[in-house]
Amino acid sequence: MVSSLGLSLPQESPYGALKAAERRYMAMGRNISTMTDFILLGFSEHAEMQVFLFVLFLGIYFMTLAWNLGLIVLIRMESHLHSPMYFFLGNLSFVDISYTSSVAPKMLCDFFKEQKTISFVGCAAQFFFFVGMGGTECCLLAAMAYDRYAAISNPLLYTVLMSPTTCVGMAITAYAGGFLTGLVQTSSIFQLHFCGSRVMNHFFCDLPPLLVLSCSSTFLSQVVNFLVVCAVGGTSALVVLVSYGYIIAAVMNIHSTQGRTKAFNTCASHMTTVILFYGSGLFSYLHSSAGYSQDRDKVVSIFYGVVIPMLNPIIYSLRNKEIKNALKNLKRRRSKCLLWVL
Repeated sequence: MVSSLGLSLPQESPYGALKAAERRYMAMGRNISTMTDFILLGFSEHAEMQVFLFVLFLGIYFMTLAWNLGLIVLIRMESHLHSPMYFFLGNLSFVDISYTSSVAPKMLCDFFKEQKTISFVGCAAQFFFFVGMGGTECCLLAAMAYDRYAAISNPLLYTVLMSPTTCVGMAITAYAGGFLTGLVQTSSIFQLHFCGSRVMNHFFCDLPPLLVLSCSSTFLSQVVNFLVVCAVGGTSALVVLVSYGYIIAAVMNIHSTQGRTKAFNTCASHMTTVILFYGSGLFSYLHSSAGYSQDRDKVVSIFYGVVIPMLNPIIYSLRNKEIKNALKNLKRRRSKCLLWVL
């Protein structure tokens, strides 16, 4: 699930890096065929860029936490943001924090480790939470698309269609659907046999490198994963497309240019998020199934696993007058409190 960041191609081939890692572990007296953990190469082929990449990804992770937590707090504190749109946006920020936190801390800790290992159980847990939160984000984006449809196409019935009970029910369904996706995919992948090399040319336990390492038939697992992706990702994408089809039809019926612009502006942030999330996931899926490249997959994984969770709160805040006004109100209240204390 699924733009270069300035990573140059490794001088050593991925195959050579894998064999070198295996030799190092064999030299330490460890039999790879009987290991109960995986070896993550991470970005070890870019030895000269380790410090730069560590600082870059650490900064991205801290900004992701700060901006998403800040958005959650702002939505909680400002009463005029207590609407269905911002209810789902707050949940999206929570999911983005959890999504990137399933990958980033382990990746950052491994930068300066000689032995970049992860246990079999730890790998399964990381995969489960990453896939589960990714599936939840798909469902939340679909719920947000339906919310925009209800607001623009049926404004008179909006409060009925998007009642608090309905919103909570949709959010619970999104989390349940996401974690069911994670459970099914994790069960189908980790029942495979990993009896050969455990060296993974990746920075976390993702689907494509795990399938590459399996020494048993992956056909059934691939079929299960394809069906799950179609059921959750496909259904979510269909809801988004149908919702925006109705939205476009409703907007085109608005006679004033100002009204059309205002209607489209309310959807612009969500449309951008959908394109980034589904676009990077589709790109990763296509490359994984046709001419899988581990180095290319790592770059795409960085984008949808680390960068997009940082971009989402920025996208929703840049052109959103309500969030800008909420920030101004918060600053005014802080200034008044400071003056009162002084």
